[in-house]
Amino acid sequence: MRVLVVTAVPAERDAVTRAFGDGPRIREVPGAELHLAGPFDVLAGGAGPAAAAAATACALAAASAPYAAVVSAGIGGGFAPAAPVGSLVVASSVVAADLGAETPDGFVPVTGLGFGRDTFLPPEALVRDVAEATGALPGTVLTVSTVTGSAARTAELLAAHPGALAEAMEGFGVAEAAARFGVPALELRSVSNAVGPRDRAAWRIGDALAALTGAFGKTAPVVESWTRHDRIDRHRD
Repeated sequence: MRVLVVTAVPAERDAVTRAFGDGPRIREVPGAELHLAGPFDVLAGGAGPAAAAAATACALAAASAPYAAVVSAGIGGGFAPAAPVGSLVVASSVVAADLGAETPDGFVPVTGLGFGRDTFLPPEALVRDVAEATGALPGTVLTVSTVTGSAARTAELLAAHPGALAEAMEGFGVAEAAARFGVPALELRSVSNAVGPRDRAAWRIGDALAALTGAFGKTAPVVESWTRHDRIDRHRD
């Protein structure tokens, strides 16, 4: 069984496939193209949770065989000092940080409104094994529709989600789509910048993409082993 990887932009997609040397094979799917490299089918699904969810659902629906897992991957912002620029983060929980409602008493998550969900928990064993193989920090990754650009918003997010390590824009959308197909989801991020006031001069996008390449080279044997065990467990069930 193969693993679907969903990134936001082609540069992230290419960073993943670069881990496997020669150019990937390409297969068309509705609305996108899959780049096949190693055990991964990688697509650039667009920025934000809606685009990510749509692209993930299209790829899962078009698959000729079920995927073992789906990975939301790319670069992202890290909450300093816990996740400094250059570090890797693997999500132990994927949280939609701005899905809900503003009230006179502050933000209320969608779960507090009595419907929906705002958190997905990737498989613990897979999170642990990827963290060990890559050196990634395991912790909460927030999904936001608007990238954080101020110290005040950073403080708000950390107050609402103590211990959060990173933010990005696609993880929750990918996880939501994967859940509809009964496929486990994971999120892996390479930190290119600190969450907070925007300082483009301090961003390290090239370094973060290189780190993403290295991480997926190390992740391949982990997911291949995990998917074998998953197949055995499903057969036993």
